[in-house]
Amino acid sequence: MGTIYDLIIIGSGSAGLSAGLYAGRAMLNTLIIEKKQVGGQIINTAEVVNYPGVRKTSGPELMEVMHAQAKDFGVSFVTDEIKEVDFSGEVKRLISEKQEYLCRAVIIATGAQPRKLGFPGEKEYTGRGIAYCATCDGEFFSGLDIFVIGGGYAAAEEAMYLTRYGKHVTMIIREPDFTCAKSIADKVKEHPDITIHYHTEIKKADGDDLLREATFINNQTGEEFTYTASEEDQTFGIFVFAGYEPATALFKNHIELDDYGYIPTDNNMNTNVHGVFAAGDLRPKALRQIVTAVADGAIAATAAERYVAEEKERLGIKDEEKVIKSKSTESAAASPAPSKTNTTPSEEAEESLWPAELIEQVRGILNALNQDVTLVTIVNSQNEHSLELKNWLEVLPTLNSHIHLNSYEEGTNTAVEEQIGADQLPVVAFLDKNGVYTGVKFYGIPGGHEMNSFILALYNLAGPGQAIDDKTLNRIKAIDKPVKLKVCISLSCKFCPDVVAACQRIAILNPHVEASMMDIALFPQLKKEFKIMSVPAVIKNNDKLLFGSKTIDEILDFIEE
Repeated sequence: MGTIYDLIIIGSGSAGLSAGLYAGRAMLNTLIIEKKQVGGQIINTAEVVNYPGVRKTSGPELMEVMHAQAKDFGVSFVTDEIKEVDFSGEVKRLISEKQEYLCRAVIIATGAQPRKLGFPGEKEYTGRGIAYCATCDGEFFSGLDIFVIGGGYAAAEEAMYLTRYGKHVTMIIREPDFTCAKSIADKVKEHPDITIHYHTEIKKADGDDLLREATFINNQTGEEFTYTASEEDQTFGIFVFAGYEPATALFKNHIELDDYGYIPTDNNMNTNVHGVFAAGDLRPKALRQIVTAVADGAIAATAAERYVAEEKERLGIKDEEKVIKSKSTESAAASPAPSKTNTTPSEEAEESLWPAELIEQVRGILNALNQDVTLVTIVNSQNEHSLELKNWLEVLPTLNSHIHLNSYEEGTNTAVEEQIGADQLPVVAFLDKNGVYTGVKFYGIPGGHEMNSFILALYNLAGPGQAIDDKTLNRIKAIDKPVKLKVCISLSCKFCPDVVAACQRIAILNPHVEASMMDIALFPQLKKEFKIMSVPAVIKNNDKLLFGSKTIDEILDFIEE
């Protein structure tokens, strides 16, 4: 039998991170398992002004701090997706395609996911006019009309955010009024660039290769009206914020769920199974906010601490004395938390291009590299982005001796340009220890969230690499025809790095696959040519498109189509 954790928390949103912080502080041997990115739904929120003690912040910033706090108390993190659970024994079993995790107590904090309405055209025009994340996709609708579906807190907040981009925002609310706090609703009602239709629902969306029109219906009178994009605009946006549905399907038949899929608990977050707790938005509750999720997590961790202590006493298990210290078994894919670093004069150049607080943490990840990797970039003195990329890349060889950088003025080494397919600038390509092009390229400066995917590409190519199960590995190796993937991203997109990393993981493991990150802000022709109105968007062989956050297996499904 492998390691038996005191506590495993499934999910790393507000509730999961709060539970981790309290469990770590209580000296429980705690693991948090997250299938995607640390932070949960709140990472899509641009502005948080109602979290007590924090006057104003963003969702990503708040989650980054909570993530760092949990690690400070010794909580371990791993990126994995649980496929099966067994809560029947004293030791709980959580099973992924990679491995089995064992623990004495479990906190389920998988949260909720955006609810799709299912109206005609919703699926067909997702990514081509219909979107679910204002922070990720708002800029694609600059100067266009935007419709927001929903009347809750998220819809109200995002409608105001979208006025930064759209020429006008129209809210479609099926209820007689907003369902969020009056203070928020009043701000929306007073906004000069927002129109509101109550008792109204979307009936259908239509178009050709882009969204062109939508029909709405008054649910009291039956009266319909149709919006058609003007000839000048060509298209428009529909953002759906129609609430959430609990991400609890995995636990059906293992613990009690209510008719809506939520997990009932008592006041201590106990489910109907001893040793299994639930926290956050997946519980039936009157208010779903960060503050209530954080409270749930703290209560669940405290209850789990008592349960684990009683179990160990009953079984005669004595713990070794522990000292809290910061640690993390988190995968290299997770967002690095800020840390202070003292610099020498020789590092001043690094600080001017990279945030000083990231340098030591990135260096720590790169210490795992065990073979050489060469980065090749092509520079044109008339292309300021190519010069900026070169300057950004020059920091990396100073962080690890396995990293080498070759830069060439455009046209001076056509053989290298042909080798890496440098058809646009800025570009950087990855060569392996033998100088062979790996199929991994970044078109753009991989700052912001794409720092993660870039560092992860180095880790996967020249280091131990992320764990990958045999079934997925065999699927990757079975690809026997050329596949070119262009992953269109924006640097403000929280979901994009995971998709970039997954595509490039496939490319590193199979020479038939090429995977390029494309910063769509620098290559707007892609948006126009492929009618892209949402990111991440994966283009396969300059033909097929796949929109949204996807796992490596979902990307393989797309490749195999």
